[in-house]
Amino acid sequence: MFGIRIAELNIEVQNKYPFSEKFCREFAAEFSKPDITVFVTPEEIEAEREQDIYNSSDGYLECLCIYRKIAFELARFDAMVFHASVVSCDGEGYAFAAHSGTGKSTHTDLWLRVFGDRASIVNGDKPIFRLINGKWYVFGTPWRGKEGLGGNTKAPLKSICFLERGKENIIALIGDAEAVTRLFSQVIIPRDPVMADRHLALLDALITSTPTYLLHCNMLPEAAIVSYQGMCGKKENNNETQ
Repeated sequence: MFGIRIAELNIEVQNKYPFSEKFCREFAAEFSKPDITVFVTPEEIEAEREQDIYNSSDGYLECLCIYRKIAFELARFDAMVFHASVVSCDGEGYAFAAHSGTGKSTHTDLWLRVFGDRASIVNGDKPIFRLINGKWYVFGTPWRGKEGLGGNTKAPLKSICFLERGKENIIALIGDAEAVTRLFSQVIIPRDPVMADRHLALLDALITSTPTYLLHCNMLPEAAIVSYQGMCGKKENNNETQ
């Protein structure tokens, strides 16, 4: 058993295998009372194995189950896991979501190249969005994609952007109806009806309070400048950011 603190929540993990504790060591924490307690049964590990194509270890599969169980509990604390790559720039969080293989990690890497020390990766794959005192924040988690990008950090969420490949870099604000469709595919909705309703209410709050964009982009540094200008309404001197 070990403790971690993610998204300002104390989480007790009753693990069987050492993999998860090592995997989450950057988020290790001590506390007297957990907000969330999770454990994984052998049956759940076997069910996970049926979906696994890599012949993964029991410890790795347990870690996946732990992540999913934490995700299912987050709505009780006005939080959710969101499948995206998030970069912090000038202290604000910009979330980029896309279909697998579109290049969200490549795009956020462009931000690091273009904006230098002004930018850092919060999480490369599975950050947590949490609504605190009426404001959305994005938090890093141990689950950060195959590149392992991000850390134990947070930033206020500025905006969300969906990426699609294009020859030219064009960004535009999208309406609530399209945002609902796109955002829905990036979250894990629990099967429990009560928790599912809470997740849907959170999504509605996210959509109504957070600008959401669609960016058609190539893989050139200009894509980062165009997305930055569109998402925060600032004009950037290209010579200063390259």
